[in-house]
Amino acid sequence: MLWVRGLIFTVLVPGIVGGWLPYSMSDRRPRGGLWMLGWVLVAIGAAIYFMCLLRFLASGGTPSIWFLKPIRMLLGEEPPKLVNSGLYKRSRNPMYVGVLTAIFGQAIAFASWPVAEYGLLMVVVFNLVVHFIEEPHLRAKQGAGYDEYCRRVPRWFGRAMSPAKSDAAR
Repeated sequence: MLWVRGLIFTVLVPGIVGGWLPYSMSDRRPRGGLWMLGWVLVAIGAAIYFMCLLRFLASGGTPSIWFLKPIRMLLGEEPPKLVNSGLYKRSRNPMYVGVLTAIFGQAIAFASWPVAEYGLLMVVVFNLVVHFIEEPHLRAKQGAGYDEYCRRVPRWFGRAMSPAKSDAAR
C-alpha cells in the first residue's frame, strides 16, 4: 500500500508541479536541434526524483509533507527516520533539485520563457518551503541528528563533508 501512496503523491505533487504545469505553460511543440537536450534534463530530473522516492519508500514513508497528515491515507506520510543515504549524502533536498531540473529541461525543450520564469519562481518557493517549513519541522522531530546532518550535507547540492571536516567547520 505504501508504494501506491508514493505513486499517488508523485502524480499529485511533482507530477503537477514539475510536469503538467510547465507543459501547459508552453506551446506544447518541442523544438528540434539542440533544444532537444532539454529532454535529457527532464529525464535526469525524473530519475533523480524516482531514486529519492525509492529511498523514502525503503525507509517506510513517502515524500508527503508532514502538514498533509490529515490525508495520509491517500498520500502516506514521512518516514519515521531521516532519509540520509543515496543522493541525500550530497543534498538535503535532491527531490526538489530533480523537479527543478525537469522544469528547466522543459523550458529548454519548448524554448519557453514562461516555463523558465515558472522555474525561477519554483526556486524561490522551494527555498522558502525548505527554510521556513521543512527544516524547522525536521529539527524539532530529529533533534541533534538533523543538525549534524545539516553540518555535513549542503541544502541543495555539493560534496558531502566528512564528519572530521564538519567538526572543524563548527
